[in-house]
Amino acid sequence: MSDTVRMQEALAEALRVVEDLNEVVTDQANRIELLERRVNMLMTRAAEQEADQASGLPLSDQRPPHY
Repeated sequence: MSDTVRMQEALAEALRVVEDLNEVVTDQANRIELLERRVNMLMTRAAEQEADQASGLPLSDQRPPHY
């Protein structure tokens, strides 16, 4: 086997690895973005609940959010 063939095989393998890693990184970025949105949503909900509890009104006396 010539050096050129070995280099071409090594390059092809390196390109495959880079493509596989790119797919993994892209998937992780998408998951991180989703998790960040969920954390922000949960933090907003927790802050709203905390504000509701701090208002001093029992939940039964508070107006529903659709009013």
